[in-house]
Amino acid sequence: MTVAVPAAVSPAPLIELDRACVIRGQVRVLHDLSLRIAQGQHTALLGPNGCGKSSFIKLITRELYPLAHADGTVAVKVLGQNRWQVDRLRSQLGIVTGDLSANLSDMPGLTVEEAVLTGFFASFVVPAFREVTADMRERARQALALTGALPLLARGYAELSAGETRRVLIARALVNRPQALLLDEPSTGLDLVARQQLISTMRSLATQGITLVLVTHHIEEVIPEIERVVLLRAGRIVADGPRAELLRDAPLSEVFGGPVRVQEHNGHLTAFAD
Repeated sequence: MTVAVPAAVSPAPLIELDRACVIRGQVRVLHDLSLRIAQGQHTALLGPNGCGKSSFIKLITRELYPLAHADGTVAVKVLGQNRWQVDRLRSQLGIVTGDLSANLSDMPGLTVEEAVLTGFFASFVVPAFREVTADMRERARQALALTGALPLLARGYAELSAGETRRVLIARALVNRPQALLLDEPSTGLDLVARQQLISTMRSLATQGITLVLVTHHIEEVIPEIERVVLLRAGRIVADGPRAELLRDAPLSEVFGGPVRVQEHNGHLTAFAD
């Protein structure tokens, strides 16, 4: 008797856009974006200010919605689903943005431990009616240790430097043990030492099975583990391919609208405007 062996089921894409269009006010900020990012595929979306990076992030986090397709097809899916509860989405896809940092800084008396614990509740404070368990506190400590921020545990969040804030925000995103992290311009405002610490943290996470989706205009943030690059300009994808092909003078000069020169040292890239 022959027993049929079920075919292996491929995991759903982490992010899937099908001709996604977004209008803000009277302006179309994303034009027919089609993009598929597989789980495990570290990817950088790169482009100048105003290219649509922020709108892309808000599309994934459900702060913006795409225009409906006339044929009824779905324009945006995350992990194979087009409808998500916000707290469940963030438990699968950790979000690290500057907007989140500003909101947490406004919370009076919020400690670093409490800031990380809020990640369990998708809020800016620990809700008074929700129990914080010993397991949650342990996972918060583990996440802080993973980003090198455990010594900050009892500090006030509003007192942190920009570099310390980034490490705490990444820890906050990690407490739910997500499959992926979506990072929005993570090194903005960091000094040289803090930026290097951040890059080391990103490289460590990339080797631990956490998919990184990096949205940036800083070439230096595209760590060697990120092998796919998507170039955006004026709300459109102008190139999508291997970092070895796209993080070069000609493609970057085209997308940034001026001469760009790229230097590489031990896999780390630096870009200069000529």
